[in-house]
Amino acid sequence: MSETPNDMEEVQEQWSRMVEQMNDAMSRSIEQNMEAQASFMESWADAMNESVPDEDTMSEAFEGYAGAYEVWIDAAEQLFERTTDAAEGEDVSFTELRDIWLQSANRAFKEVMSTSAFAAANGQLVDAMMEMQTQTEEFSEDTLAGLGLPTQGDVEEVGERLVELERRQHAVEEKLDRVIEHLEE
Repeated sequence: MSETPNDMEEVQEQWSRMVEQMNDAMSRSIEQNMEAQASFMESWADAMNESVPDEDTMSEAFEGYAGAYEVWIDAAEQLFERTTDAAEGEDVSFTELRDIWLQSANRAFKEVMSTSAFAAANGQLVDAMMEMQTQTEEFSEDTLAGLGLPTQGDVEEVGERLVELERRQHAVEEKLDRVIEHLEE
């Protein structure tokens, strides 16, 4: 069975569409990963600006960022190689291309997250969040008390009193049981 020119054109069009879809997917993937990396680094930089670490910590932080950058470049090279392989007819799945980026993202974040600068920035973030949580709880308590509604402290106090009443009731029941036992003898 010989292929007609129309069949050949259809195969070429399908190939072109497939390559275009792969290029679009790769482009979107690269863009999303770069945006994620930029967002992460922006957040990290903001946290770092809150308090300027010492020179050694900054040096370590830049080394971590450089390591992460190398991971991203390696991923781009791997992606380019696998895309070239696909263009040459090798069976390359989108899953494999996605996995290259996911594994690279994990390694890149590990490069940055393993630095003491990241740990310090993370500590500052947790401290700020804890402080904000405390302020929010205090504001909620004040607001509820001002509205005449029970606060968490009120509910906890009632709970403690109930536990104490149950303990006392149990003690009274035990004494009554002993008295009844004694009277029956």
